[in-house]
Amino acid sequence: MDSFNMQQLISDMNINWTPIFAATVFGAGALFLFGKWRNNQKIQKKILNAQKRRDVSLQRAEQAVQQFKMQNPDFEGGSIVSLSLSELTGKLEEGSLQPDAVLHAFIEKALEVNRNLNCNTEIITESVAQLKDINTQKKGLLYGVPISIKENITYKGYNSTCGVVGKLDQPAVMDSVLVTVLKKQGAIPFVKTNIPQGLLNYDCSNPIYGQTLNPHNLKKTPGGSSGGEAALIGGGGSILGIGSDIAGSIRIPASFSGICGFKPTSKRLSLQGISNCIKGQKSVLSSPGPMAKDVESLALCMRALLCQDMFTLDPTVPPIPFNLKVYESSEPLRIGYYENDGYTQPTPSMARAVRETKDLLERAGHTLVPLQPLRLYEVFHELALKGSFADGGCTFFSHLKEGPVDPCLCNQDILLSIPGFIKKFLSFLLKPFYPRLAACMNAMVGVGSIAELWRLHANVEEYMNEVIAEWRRLNVDVLLCPIIGPAYNLGYSGHLNSVLSYTGLYNMLNFPAGTVTVSTVTEEDEEQLSQYKGAFGDPWDKLLIKAIKGGVGLPVAVQCVSLPWTDEMCLRFMREVEQLTAKSKLT
Repeated sequence: MDSFNMQQLISDMNINWTPIFAATVFGAGALFLFGKWRNNQKIQKKILNAQKRRDVSLQRAEQAVQQFKMQNPDFEGGSIVSLSLSELTGKLEEGSLQPDAVLHAFIEKALEVNRNLNCNTEIITESVAQLKDINTQKKGLLYGVPISIKENITYKGYNSTCGVVGKLDQPAVMDSVLVTVLKKQGAIPFVKTNIPQGLLNYDCSNPIYGQTLNPHNLKKTPGGSSGGEAALIGGGGSILGIGSDIAGSIRIPASFSGICGFKPTSKRLSLQGISNCIKGQKSVLSSPGPMAKDVESLALCMRALLCQDMFTLDPTVPPIPFNLKVYESSEPLRIGYYENDGYTQPTPSMARAVRETKDLLERAGHTLVPLQPLRLYEVFHELALKGSFADGGCTFFSHLKEGPVDPCLCNQDILLSIPGFIKKFLSFLLKPFYPRLAACMNAMVGVGSIAELWRLHANVEEYMNEVIAEWRRLNVDVLLCPIIGPAYNLGYSGHLNSVLSYTGLYNMLNFPAGTVTVSTVTEEDEEQLSQYKGAFGDPWDKLLIKAIKGGVGLPVAVQCVSLPWTDEMCLRFMREVEQLTAKSKLT
């Protein structure tokens, strides 16, 4: 018998393979598209469920307020929310105000502010139930004080999504350490606030909860990533809040929204139970911190948190109580300062704010000494930016794959999706024309090996020692410098990472830093924008002008910095700036 011939057999069958191949390809394509459609449907359902949960919490809160007002016809929430924190705590302590009235007053105001600004992600309905046991915390420093918390700070039973769909439907199984300690100090966490998608952006928008607006101008962003906190506090819907800061995420929104914000030394406050999208990154450190309308409120919050309860719950936090003696000191300070970091030319209002604050400090008897950042161009690219994206942005980018990418993050999404070798090639092409853009593009390639990452960490440590040595040489106690501002028009924050040189530096150095509002944008500031050239004359400099246009009347702030673990000294300096500014406005 002839041997088997497959080719002859196929030929004899006389089969036309073209339509079979086409049908196979079509079927595979249809299955792929169907799978993608099904996945999109699941994602949209997740988002809709989260939005429904938020709406339900807002409705329940509205009902709780209405019921309380019916039961208490003399209730007047406006007089309560207008108090300062020190006035509020005093009235709660003496009993002339009760915690239930205070809580419902702030819930009512938070709902009102949210209708205009979209700053709340959920009202914490358990806050009303907490009132039943609140009298057991009468000795707490924050007894009866309602507190807002950033969305990524965990509260049992609530999501901490960081604005990404992949973290939805994962309610926390327990409170974060900070929330636990706040409750033990008598505080009542009552609302979670909005953030930008992924947290690595200083706008405040995400596909789940939408865009938050600035309390002073609805065409502007409140900043980020603690933008919901800043907007709510700036709008009067919260008296004290907790944010987190990795490259200015407390300080920038505080500046944009006209409040005060403080980033402590990292690990001074517990990080347990705080969610993020780049867990494990150690080059540029994150830190939770308080946000409020005045510095005294920030200091009170730090005093309350730096207690034995926190040191016991999180043994990795150094057991260093708040040093009230340093904070209340009135000794003259020796203050370093700079108006321009040399990397990003400050806007006219930023520069003026530093000059005017410097003059006030000198007239008050303090000594001001020029202190310019060391090697900032190299350090910002090769240490801060490369350290933040040491993995080429893979970890952060992975969180964006599930679900839509928010418009405020599209630019970062595109950059992170470009393969490393193409980034290097683009960097090479850009370098002769736009060296700053080229250096940033190259830094975002990340590191190529563990050995290179270790060298980067060693270089960060060496740079920190170099900066501290310079402070010691000049014998300065604290530093005065600009903070990004005024608030940007919507849609620009994701395109202007160059300005983070003013804030990200102090996360990398792990120096405590805070923001104090000192002025507002004038007509003259606005007119001077026509003469703004920038430090490099590149697209970033030109874009910055467009970002801040139309800012007359918006808040303007300065930044105060001190050495690691001297958080009380930084707050003391912030209080001095605040008090001198207030006095100057009375004369």
